[in-house]
Amino acid sequence: MDIARRNNVTVTGNPQGRTVVLAHGFGCDQNMWRLTVPALAEEYRVVLFDYVGSGAADPSAFSEDRYGSLAGYAQDVVEVCEALDVRDAVFVGHSVSAMVGVLAAGMAPERVGALVMVAPSPRYVDDEGYRGGFSAEDIDELLESLEANYLGWSAAMAPLIMGNAERPELGQELTNSFCATDPDMARVFARTTFLSDSRDDLKGVRVPTLVLECTQDVIAPREVGAFVHETITGSKLVTLDATGHCPHLSAPEATNQAILSFLANLK
Repeated sequence: MDIARRNNVTVTGNPQGRTVVLAHGFGCDQNMWRLTVPALAEEYRVVLFDYVGSGAADPSAFSEDRYGSLAGYAQDVVEVCEALDVRDAVFVGHSVSAMVGVLAAGMAPERVGALVMVAPSPRYVDDEGYRGGFSAEDIDELLESLEANYLGWSAAMAPLIMGNAERPELGQELTNSFCATDPDMARVFARTTFLSDSRDDLKGVRVPTLVLECTQDVIAPREVGAFVHETITGSKLVTLDATGHCPHLSAPEATNQAILSFLANLK
């Protein structure tokens, strides 16, 4: 299988630099990183891709069995890295992709040498001694609404997820991205995302890790950022001067600066 075509892989930046892999979140695609790529491209080799079921990835490669777990998305990451012979990459994952990166690093440690987790959440549902931000009933209602009327759900939820109500164009962009995703594939990715529990996987992270959180985020509240930071030994937590769940779009300068500072300090 042509992995580059399957995942719509794009390689740009400095071919001699360390590889930075940028991974999008649910309902998004690689275009969401367009404000980050220029900040990285001079010094780093930048790899972008779309998960199967998202963006311009090959929809014929979609399998509900494979993508019904985060491991299927992590396998996409590993196979992209293998196809490009990427080693010791810095994996930058937004939202659910932060956990996909954790899994990929465990599957192929020679491929992933550091992690940047942008607005991560290992579990969205509250649990005893853990605040994920949603009750089980909240998530059930969210998924039921999504499955009943995906376009309507997207129009209502995307602006809330994006935040920054004073900049409605950002919410509209996320709405458009959600609406461009096949509803059946989005349904599978949504269930996989919102019902996942990757808390134990965090304990196995052994690579340098940057955790980026926003001051206000309806999807990943600050208690979640603190949990991720505390669970990953030696990780660095940075609270961006940003609101919403997509700081690489709403506050790209702060996001890019935090990533570049972390990269500069890697060995």
